[in-house]
Amino acid sequence: MGTSSETKQGYTFAVLAFLMWGLAPIYFKSLDQVDALEILIHRVVWSVLFIALIIAVKLNWDKVVAVLRQPKLMLMLTVTALLLGFNWGLFIWSVNNGHMLDASLGYYINPLLNVLLGMLFLQERLRPRQQFAVALAVVGVVLQLVSFGSFPVIAFSLAGSFAIYGLLRKTMAVESLPGLLIEAVILLPIALGYWWWLTPSETSNMMVNDWVTNVLLISAGVVTTLPLLCFTAAAKRIPYSTLGFFQYIGPSLMFILAVVFYGEVFSAERVLTFAFIWSALALFSFDSYRSGKAQRRLAAA
Repeated sequence: MGTSSETKQGYTFAVLAFLMWGLAPIYFKSLDQVDALEILIHRVVWSVLFIALIIAVKLNWDKVVAVLRQPKLMLMLTVTALLLGFNWGLFIWSVNNGHMLDASLGYYINPLLNVLLGMLFLQERLRPRQQFAVALAVVGVVLQLVSFGSFPVIAFSLAGSFAIYGLLRKTMAVESLPGLLIEAVILLPIALGYWWWLTPSETSNMMVNDWVTNVLLISAGVVTTLPLLCFTAAAKRIPYSTLGFFQYIGPSLMFILAVVFYGEVFSAERVLTFAFIWSALALFSFDSYRSGKAQRRLAAA
């Protein structure tokens, strides 16, 4: 267990990470005149440059080279890169096309989906309260499907792609930044190819854009990488179970932004599904807190 100072630093880094993720829609909304795929291209290109700069400063190129020498890892990273690219693109599209509430729901569902995947593929056992929490979430989605005839496709696509991405990365011996750089480099030829062949738009030529638009586009690398760096720093300083409590800051901020500032309608079907998901998360968090407290008591005995 780290020192009190390290723990406080961990809390600070965790809050910063999830604040940045939760407020990211403001950044993407400021670029709503740019097509979502075009923003995704910039997100990939500038992420490669920004992460490469950080790795150069930290002198971590040996870790990148070590991964490049392992074909199986590279194949897995190709899969995770495609999942990440899909998740990034869908999130941008959701925010800029009036589906921020769906994105928020997706990131509320994500931790419950992580637990379910852990049970199915990593032989992790669910405690009774965790099982009930997952069941509550399923009931909320089923009720929406039966009562309103709709399925939260965007929310589940975001949650599912990120949960599977997290599951695969958890099973791979690759550190966060070197892995993210390689994933971004894998996506780079696709992004540059699309940039080359896309039908010219008002913003596709950076030489004629106004400086504000160009600064925002280039900032995509920072917006992508900075919260991840804070998250990684937090994960090193505080228990992962504790870090889990902070992850609800992100979707909660997205929810407030969508309803209060961007005028998205919180319809009856969404109220029903959100109510079940929130109840599931409350139960899940309570169980995690109780379990962590019991483990600390045993460790101190």
